[in-house]
Amino acid sequence: MSKRGSPSAPARIAVAVSGSGRSLINFLQTHTADRNFIVAGVIASRPDCRAVEIASTRELALFVGDFSPKAPSTAAAVKAWLELQAIDWIVLAGFLKPFPVLPEYTDRIVNIHPALLPEFGGKGMYGDRVHAAVLAAGAAFSGATVHYVNEHYDEGAILAQVTVPVLPTDDTHTLADRVFAAECKLYPEVLQRLVTGELPRNDGDFERFKYDEF
Repeated sequence: MSKRGSPSAPARIAVAVSGSGRSLINFLQTHTADRNFIVAGVIASRPDCRAVEIASTRELALFVGDFSPKAPSTAAAVKAWLELQAIDWIVLAGFLKPFPVLPEYTDRIVNIHPALLPEFGGKGMYGDRVHAAVLAAGAAFSGATVHYVNEHYDEGAILAQVTVPVLPTDDTHTLADRVFAAECKLYPEVLQRLVTGELPRNDGDFERFKYDEF
């Protein structure tokens, strides 16, 4: 593995995707000289998701596998691939399958959820279902949460959150757009702080951002 956080050897991340790859594109576009990480590979849970095309176009290492419970051998296969590609961090971005808990990557697998956990999380809570639940609850704020990944959906320790207002005129689509815009700013910033050791915070709390602070 690379020497994480050093300017000469930025941390190598693999982005895990199940769908359109919007967050993958965001990571690729936000990689600049002041970031201490690079996208070195893509993990896809479906061969037909757009992330596969993006990986091919960008000439990124690619792993496509069946991450369903009926395919227990996938954990060993993805572990071998991660080692081969010298991946330092695994970044879930719209990955809808349970990711294997790999002891070698303890506290180096992270996910982003399009709501303020612990509310509005858990199995089956993804996409418009999350935003519909926020609206149905009459919440004044929503946002996004970056957290460690463990064996349960959305239950890993929280690293950071960003809040966005829920407007009286919102429907699931307008709220989703506002939350995703916040995600695009939050996720690369949190990853940068992780690879440079600024997160998790020493006080045991997590980082809190407001939408207009970025």
